[in-house]
Amino acid sequence: MKKKLVSLLAMSTLILGLVGCGQPTNQEGVGNGEQEKVTVVLDWVPNTNHTGMYVALEKGYYNELGLNVEIMQPPEGGALALVAAGKAEFAVSFQEEIGPALTAENPLPVVAVASIIDHNVSGILSLKEKGIDSPKKLEGMNYASWDTPFERSILTQIVEEDGGDFSKVNLIPNTVTDVISALQTDIDAVWVYYGWDGVATELAGLGTNYLPFRDLNPIFDFYTPVLATGTKYLEENEEQAKKFLEATAKGYEYAIENPEEAAQILVKHAPEVDLELATASQKFLANEYKAEKDQWGTIDSTRWSTFYEWMYENNLISQPLDEQGFTNAYLPQ
Repeated sequence: MKKKLVSLLAMSTLILGLVGCGQPTNQEGVGNGEQEKVTVVLDWVPNTNHTGMYVALEKGYYNELGLNVEIMQPPEGGALALVAAGKAEFAVSFQEEIGPALTAENPLPVVAVASIIDHNVSGILSLKEKGIDSPKKLEGMNYASWDTPFERSILTQIVEEDGGDFSKVNLIPNTVTDVISALQTDIDAVWVYYGWDGVATELAGLGTNYLPFRDLNPIFDFYTPVLATGTKYLEENEEQAKKFLEATAKGYEYAIENPEEAAQILVKHAPEVDLELATASQKFLANEYKAEKDQWGTIDSTRWSTFYEWMYENNLISQPLDEQGFTNAYLPQ
């Protein structure tokens, strides 16, 4: 459901000259001198991870608070560097991306300010006929791999905790963009975000086995995706940030209560998105955007720090982060 970046540490070299990329979407009738311009850079093409922001545009929630919000698709290399450099106000990112960014040789001054989906809805998907109903059974199978240390560390742990030998998994370098087609070739298993690709396989009538990471080990219930911004921006624009998150939260609450209407709004702003898939995905994510929480967007400090402890122990970040890298202070109180 999102594009994994091949390198999380190369972003800081890609800051300059990236602002003009992608196709912007903003609210009709806004942009007068009294409104404050806010740019949001997505992580990938528009999808149901982003619906709450499109709802806030369509329903005028941003406009009501004096914001002229523009949503843009990302540059090659990702969006996080843009907010770090002050070239955009907000970006869709992931906890597993923010950690390396904070601990790089040239750290990015960024922070997560809201969880878009409360729990990790990713895992390993395969056709049921392959019989991969536990991680150990990935042995001897062709797994489509992004070939990143982060991915290999998670896969190694879940396979070995299940009594398997990760070295026996056939890693096939492949950035899958069409899971349905890939699973019907020589690819046996792939990492998916179930709210999009898993739902798509259901609509296609494919019988599948799905291994959710958060069920295999609670450490892997990390926050992916999140909304992130630059620390300097927050210091200088506290009230604007609060307004943006207030309207955005309202958009996601609407999507939770009205998934079919929210899907129609997403497709209106991104007509390349299939309405049937968007609707089914919205119905799935209506139960996941805030899950059991009372309020959309809040991040649990224990889950956040536990995952960063794991990243540090697996040499995926160069120093401990504990509870660094997020704040709930700008969400509606």
